[in-house]
Amino acid sequence: MILEMKVPSPGESITEVEIAQWLVQDGDYVEKDQAIAEVDSDKATLELPAEESGVITLKAEEGDAVAVGEVVCLIDTDAEKPGGGETEKKESKAAEKKEKPAEEPAPEPEKKESEAKTTYASGTPSPAAKKILDEKGIDPASVSGSGKDGRILKEDAMNAVPSMGSPGSGSRGQQRSKLSMLRRKVAERLVAAKNETAMLTTFNEVDMSAVFELRSQHKEAFKEKHGVGLGFMSFFTKAVIRALQMYPAVNSMIDGKEMITYDFCDISIAVSGPKGLMVPVIRNAENLSFRGIEAEVKRLALRARDGQITVDEMTGGTFTISNGGVFGSMLSTPIINPPQSGILGMHNIVERAIVRDGAIAIAPVMYVALSYDHRIIDGKESVGFLVAVKEGIENPVEHLMDGDLKKALEL
Repeated sequence: MILEMKVPSPGESITEVEIAQWLVQDGDYVEKDQAIAEVDSDKATLELPAEESGVITLKAEEGDAVAVGEVVCLIDTDAEKPGGGETEKKESKAAEKKEKPAEEPAPEPEKKESEAKTTYASGTPSPAAKKILDEKGIDPASVSGSGKDGRILKEDAMNAVPSMGSPGSGSRGQQRSKLSMLRRKVAERLVAAKNETAMLTTFNEVDMSAVFELRSQHKEAFKEKHGVGLGFMSFFTKAVIRALQMYPAVNSMIDGKEMITYDFCDISIAVSGPKGLMVPVIRNAENLSFRGIEAEVKRLALRARDGQITVDEMTGGTFTISNGGVFGSMLSTPIINPPQSGILGMHNIVERAIVRDGAIAIAPVMYVALSYDHRIIDGKESVGFLVAVKEGIENPVEHLMDGDLKKALEL
């Protein structure tokens, strides 16, 4: 029986996918549930498993965009699985190699005497050619002469093109590759966010001394007890949740002529995956402890890195946190992740001079940025939100742990 394999629907709003890579070749025998292809949707990369065992016939090429429900391959379920295994194949190849007569070495080509002789004229321009080269500012050594013994003629000088900039012998090749469907969708969404929102960014700086001190004192005990590290993301997620509860307009989005405000905090975290930027979501982050946030961040980051993230894990989100600091970014204006109305950008931590208690001190400082949709978030809310994040990070025990550090870290 010939089984038609159709593209399954990866998600509710997805109508087409792209064949990113075939994991089998035309005519191969495949087992049931074996991954036969990777397909890109506009949200994630998914594996396509074989529905039955049999010999496969491919009906689409890599890079083809195919509609959900379209046939991409056929599986002949009546075909017998080829026998013999690897041992038989190796023995067959060894026998072929043994039977094949040794080829006689090809005779070495006779060395030809150089047709062009090198003389005083080689690379020397004629008077007319020299005048033209001087006018063009071209070095005669960079021109190949077509005259006798390599003499540079007037025609050679006229055809010579001056080098744009410093001459070099490096490669100047280029290659063209098709953007993946995920990359194209990210590009469309980023452009739409810039064009369709009144995006504005406000900045602040955060003294990370308190968080540094807490981590240095408790990170070993935290990791030993919970199996995950105590990173910066849990502190910032907690600080963001507190700020969102204080300024609910930032936890809102526009739907036509209405504004939707959420009483829960689904925090999207921007992570770098093999196919580009991905934004998985931590659901109901307001109910998670420091341990719960760190465990979920680790789980989602690993799944994104390994290409296992699902559409459901990337759908939704009421606010986004992006950490460009891991790549060394000092400052940036992050782009809103639509239809959300706000995104917090974290940056690298650098020791800077600050004023503390009337005196200059050296402290680890991070610049933070909030990009927001000015259509529904006013300056008062945006600045207040960022100040609340700053307060939470600079005094985490009071604002993020309710005064009980051991209970908050579950130590």
